[in-house]
Amino acid sequence: MYSVTVRDHVMIAHSFKGEVFGPAQRLHGATYVVDVEFQRPELDADGLVVDIGRAGDTLKRVLAEFNYRNLDELPQFAGMNTSTEFLARVIFDAFVSGIRQGDLGPGALAIERMRVVLHESHVASAGYEGPVRLG
Repeated sequence: MYSVTVRDHVMIAHSFKGEVFGPAQRLHGATYVVDVEFQRPELDADGLVVDIGRAGDTLKRVLAEFNYRNLDELPQFAGMNTSTEFLARVIFDAFVSGIRQGDLGPGALAIERMRVVLHESHVASAGYEGPVRLG
């Protein structure tokens, strides 16, 4: 399986509900380094997994919706704990939508799997990985 990964970062604020989160129940900030990995069994006619420039531009656009924002104030996250794991799935789903819309070019339609990893620090990360179902 071939793969390509693009990386960017995002800075957010949020809080959590539930005793399990301890002091993180209060409003706090986080800076995530975000990796999105694309996988496919064969390269396209140009010898690529995906157009890395388009993938990087799409990641920047996806993250811009959250960058320097308090996630607690965004309607799509009302009442939700925006954990690192949760955000990885949100980014994954945004990329699947982008592939469907052609944002990553026609070659991206052959991507079979993706993995999104948010690095909270040099010692902790969380992610979401799954098949890309376009049909």
